[in-house]
Amino acid sequence: MRWVVLALVVLIVFWVIWSYNLLVSLRNRIQNAWKQIDVQLKRRHDLIPNLVESVKGYMKFEQETLQKVMEARSKAVSSTGIKATAEAENLLTQSLGRIFALMENYPELKANENVLRLQEELTTTENQIAFARQYYNDLVMRFNMRQEVFPSSLVAQFFNFKPSEFFSAPEAEKATPRVDLSLPHS
Repeated sequence: MRWVVLALVVLIVFWVIWSYNLLVSLRNRIQNAWKQIDVQLKRRHDLIPNLVESVKGYMKFEQETLQKVMEARSKAVSSTGIKATAEAENLLTQSLGRIFALMENYPELKANENVLRLQEELTTTENQIAFARQYYNDLVMRFNMRQEVFPSSLVAQFFNFKPSEFFSAPEAEKATPRVDLSLPHS
């Protein structure tokens, strides 16, 4: 009987160690995933002034829009914390979307090699940010879920693990796109 109790205690100790190590591992992977997002955001922040400078001469009547992009970039660069960074980056994404929409009105911009290259680099960076954000949020979900499910929640609570924040998508991306399939009336 004594051996059974001892074996049970040893199993519980190993399980606590395994649970603790898994939580630490997930927390470190989340930190690494955030750093990967941070690298992509820095790349994005570095490309934006080049894009604004390239289009500035063509878009003389759109200076307010260009200024808003630079202000949004400044807020994004100086933001700290996941929630504040997500909000600032979402605002920057919306500002960039306005520039790209306005660029459609300037045929000479659409033919400019430098602008096209910058636009392609920004698009690639946006895709990398989206993939990094998805990976980060997947890790956050696993980490947070591990802290909530029994019995690992006991280990998380005992060692004072805290849930991580998700990097949320912009509201515009959450909205269901509207598609009008009606035929025009003659």
